[in-house]
Amino acid sequence: MGAQRKPNLILFLPDQQRADTLACYGGVKVRAPNLNKLASESVVFERTYVTHPVCTPSRSSLMTGTWPHANGCTRNSVPLDRRFRVFPELTQDQDYRTAYIGKWHLGEDGPVGRGFQEWISTDDHGDYTRYLISNGVAPDKSNGRFSEVAISNLPIELARPKFLEKHSCDFIEKHQRDPFILVVAFVEPHSPYNGPLNDVNPLDDVQLDTTATLPESEDIPLRYRLMREWQQAEAMLDRERLPKQLFFGITPDEYRSIKQRYLGLVTLVDESIGAVLRCLERCGLAEDTIVVHTSDHGDSLGAHHLFGKETMFEQAARVPWLIRLPGQTRPKMISYPVSHIDFVPTLLDLLGQPNPKQCAGRSLLPVINDEIAPPQNVFLEWAPNRTKVKKGSSLARRRTIKRAVEESTRTLVSPEGWKLCLRDKDLNELYNLKDDPFEMRNLYSDPGCASVISRLSGEIHRWQKSTNDKLKL
Repeated sequence: MGAQRKPNLILFLPDQQRADTLACYGGVKVRAPNLNKLASESVVFERTYVTHPVCTPSRSSLMTGTWPHANGCTRNSVPLDRRFRVFPELTQDQDYRTAYIGKWHLGEDGPVGRGFQEWISTDDHGDYTRYLISNGVAPDKSNGRFSEVAISNLPIELARPKFLEKHSCDFIEKHQRDPFILVVAFVEPHSPYNGPLNDVNPLDDVQLDTTATLPESEDIPLRYRLMREWQQAEAMLDRERLPKQLFFGITPDEYRSIKQRYLGLVTLVDESIGAVLRCLERCGLAEDTIVVHTSDHGDSLGAHHLFGKETMFEQAARVPWLIRLPGQTRPKMISYPVSHIDFVPTLLDLLGQPNPKQCAGRSLLPVINDEIAPPQNVFLEWAPNRTKVKKGSSLARRRTIKRAVEESTRTLVSPEGWKLCLRDKDLNELYNLKDDPFEMRNLYSDPGCASVISRLSGEIHRWQKSTNDKLKL
């Protein structure tokens, strides 16, 4: 890296990408050559957990370094209060050119004026909508906008990732002499599980989670069972309405077909990430640029007979996190659990900036540099978020269902592999991830685990006090 040049930063942020879609996390048969190459040259955090397993709350932490319960973004589509500064604002460096390209999901005002000078929007009334109309694509909705199903059926040259790829490369070429911060926020591989590369990952290579092929567990929170019941009812309807774009499935074969299409979206994003990285190289900036890749949450994809996020299971709560430093050519694996609450402090440290008081986490640069930084407990939270329930559900009485839907959770993942989920209005859970990585045995009622539960519960309560979290557990 040139001595006089400040490092650039590119953040790739797909929506709903599970960790095991990359080879370094076990997804060796998934077609993602560009991300796999990036991982082979990056710091790889092997066990990264989101702060809250749904879009807006997770993104609020990724942009501000604050907990959702502190910044108010505790459910989807809540605008981020302007009192909380977004990470380019926290750099205190006016030399950077900054752009946010893609999905924001933190309020209709978007990121412009919040540390970002430019925004190319993929919202349903933004730049991507105008791009499609200018290319002769007619909106399928009466309000002049496009449904997600219609967008998912577009040819690859009009697909959203290609649109983001072009604007990202335009920005890099325009500002190749300036230090820049660029966020490329893909909507994919979010549902609907459909796109132009549905068949690119062979069906025979698609591996289902162990719990997708086992009988449905009843020893899980009622809210999860309500989600499962509603999704299965929707799947029955979708068989009639949407044979090529199932949102959910019921049988292992359906799970496998849906996951194949999901992985096609991962490949689609991977191709555009590769194009942006090649643009960096053409401009001679690869050695001057920090490249980061993560996601806001994962997707169950049939695990525990569930789809989407909104649970504390590993498939929804764990995500990839890669950091390629300037000049790095070999991987560095960080094996113990880390949290997205440390995301902003780490980016700021990489840019030579101090950790501001706003941020609740710590920089992981000492971990990257092999300095003494002992593993810490990782915390996650959940707040009520409009869980859908099958009409006439027989799983419980209406009052009990209403209570379960309104539950809040606080979760701890310990360095030694315990996961404790405490809830105010539903079933608690305890898993030993080392012995039970698929979370098939809820040990919370096991008398032999009483001391573990007591110790970890105390840790959760101390964390709550330190973060001014007033939830009563």
